[in-house]
Amino acid sequence: MRLARRLIVVAVVLAALAVVSAIYRPDRALRTGTGVVAHDLCSETFVSQLDPALVFAESLKPRPGFRWIAWGMRYTVDHGRRQVSASLLGSLASRAVFRDGLGCVLVHGNEPLATASSATLASMRHAEALLPAIAGPVIVPPTEPRLKAALEAAFAEPDRPPHRNTKAVVIVHEGKLIAERYAEGYGINTPILGFSMTKSVTNALVGILVQKRRLVTDAPAPLPAWQGANDPRGAITIEQLLRMSSGLALDETGSGFDPSNQMFYDEPDMAGYAQAARLVAAPGTRWAYSSASTQLLSRVVRDRVGGTADAVQRFAFTELFDPLGMRSVTLEMDATGTPVGAHYMLASARDWARFGSLFLNDGVVGGRRILPEGWVNFSTEPTLGTAYGAGWWTNRGNDPAALHRIAVGIPANAYFAFGNLGQRIAVIPSERLVIVRMARAHLPHGDMAGFERLIVETIASLHPNR
Repeated sequence: MRLARRLIVVAVVLAALAVVSAIYRPDRALRTGTGVVAHDLCSETFVSQLDPALVFAESLKPRPGFRWIAWGMRYTVDHGRRQVSASLLGSLASRAVFRDGLGCVLVHGNEPLATASSATLASMRHAEALLPAIAGPVIVPPTEPRLKAALEAAFAEPDRPPHRNTKAVVIVHEGKLIAERYAEGYGINTPILGFSMTKSVTNALVGILVQKRRLVTDAPAPLPAWQGANDPRGAITIEQLLRMSSGLALDETGSGFDPSNQMFYDEPDMAGYAQAARLVAAPGTRWAYSSASTQLLSRVVRDRVGGTADAVQRFAFTELFDPLGMRSVTLEMDATGTPVGAHYMLASARDWARFGSLFLNDGVVGGRRILPEGWVNFSTEPTLGTAYGAGWWTNRGNDPAALHRIAVGIPANAYFAFGNLGQRIAVIPSERLVIVRMARAHLPHGDMAGFERLIVETIASLHPNR
């Protein structure tokens, strides 16, 4: 009888595990691990020109989810074919390939990869900039003692892990670069992954289409999958996607099980996957951080400008990157030619600062209005009581994170682009200041405390008699 009971218990446990596996698909969760290794190593090897072994050691291996699987992770960098393959103990393999001008993309089976024409690729990064030059071709070291000390602190490492791994700091005041510093292996022209700072770029691309009257923020998002007569998702607006208040079941947890990570690393059509999500709340009533929401906007942008990889790359450079003089940009795409506007743009720290300068100047560059009047205010207005605006994080409102930043000395009118592992842009209108910090930080919250200190000490250096 006792043996029979044990067998029954074992059978029940195995059945439960089978049900859980069927629902949560641990194989897909693990494949996100090989996917992120293949993709990120590809981008940082072939776009950023960094040492892949160092990238794996600094950026990938220390991440919380990798601590359990790093021992079994294997990767191969093929410089001849310009691709990276990764597997977990020889299974769940992922492969990413590099393409000139377009960066890296994960390959899923034999599906063809959308690409841009040679003419478009040749024209990118060459048009005359409207933004006045922020600096010359050589590194600008800090000259003010307190500013020099601020940069020293930004690059200083704690006595033991986790590490800060600051890679670049660029500080632009009143349109001119007043200080910068780079880690070994990085320089003025090194394109650096911005991760979720790319969401702020997608905000700008949407804003340009609004300025051109090709999109309306309070109109329903023009996604074909939602156009059924009885589909409640058809009411979701562009603004709600920008504000991550769509009500879709696309919450992001940072695990391999959440829809955003599975979208990035296990789906050839990222937006196609995201737009299949169901509603769990009425649109506009619930906020939840979601890269998938921004990825849906990337599909809207692509479709509005022509529906092809060629058209969207030409649009992004002609209307945004070229006027700002952002020569180092690589805006990566998925297999369908939709920009991975939620996560994957690479640019030099100077170019990220140029991007921040567009918002500091209220969307105007060289006398030309690129973003609609009032767009910056709209983008930095808090959403549903949070510190998130519409593609930017904000100090406005009563969110505890915003109140903390103000309490430590960061102005209330400041706003931010944040990316994984400590990528940061701070735009501070009252100081006419843009601060960029790029890192591979594994300190709490991407070393937010270190970035806050950098901001406060930079502001103090501008007012020596205060």
